[in-house]
Amino acid sequence: MYYFASDIHLGAGGGESARLVETRFVEWLDRVGQDAESIYLLGDIFDFWYEYRRVVPKGFVRTLAKLSELTSKGVRVVFLTGNHDMWVRDYLSEECGVEIFTKPIVEQVAGRRLFMAHGDNMRIDGQPMLKLMNTIFRSRVARSLFSWLLHPDLALEFGRWWSGKSRKSHGEVTSAVNDALCGYAEELCDRERVDVCIFGHTHNAEVRRCGAMDVLFLGEWEYRPMYAAMDAQGVITLRELND
Repeated sequence: MYYFASDIHLGAGGGESARLVETRFVEWLDRVGQDAESIYLLGDIFDFWYEYRRVVPKGFVRTLAKLSELTSKGVRVVFLTGNHDMWVRDYLSEECGVEIFTKPIVEQVAGRRLFMAHGDNMRIDGQPMLKLMNTIFRSRVARSLFSWLLHPDLALEFGRWWSGKSRKSHGEVTSAVNDALCGYAEELCDRERVDVCIFGHTHNAEVRRCGAMDVLFLGEWEYRPMYAAMDAQGVITLRELND
C-alpha cells in the first residue's frame, strides 16, 4: 500500500489541541506503517519548522521517533515541503531517514504516473504580492538573514506567530480554492502524461476528475483528518481517518 497525507500543522495552536493532532498523526503512521511500501507527506506537516545548523524546533519527539522507526524497518517516507515547513535542512533526512524534496515530484507508483506537490505556489501569476512573498521566503538571502540576525528563541516565536496568522487568513474554505490547481493539472496531463495529481495546501479534501486524470486534494488534520491510500493495482481513494 501507498499512503498520502498533508497539512497536519504539528504545533499549531499549542496546548492540548496540538497534542491531540500529533497523537492522531502518530497513531495513523503506526497503523499505515503495518503494510506501507511508501508514505508520502505533501507539506505543512509542521505548522512552522526552521533549522539552524545545530538547532531544530523543540517538540515533535513522538512524530520524529515514529518516522525513524518506520524508515528503520524499510518503509520509504517521502516529505515534500510546504509553505509552512519550507526551511528544512538535513535533520529529517540524517536523523529520521526521510527523503526530502523541495519541489514537486513525478513518480511511477503501482503502475500509475503520479504528480505530487504541496500546491502553494502554482497558478499565482495574478497574485503579485503572493508571488513576491514566495520569492522572498524561498531565497537563500532571506534564510541567511533570518538565521544570523535572530536568536533561535526569537526566530521560532516569530515563525509560529506568522504561521498562525497565515492559517487564519485563509478564511472559509470552499471547493473554489481547488479550481486553479485543477487547471494546472489539466495542463500537466497533456505535457507530462500524468495519470493522477495529488495536492495538499487548500485544506479542502476532494476528489475531482480534471480532463483525463484524477486529482486528489488531501485536506487538513485539525477538524476532519483525511488521507489517501493506493493499493498495488493503482486504485486510489480518499479516506477519513476514522474509517
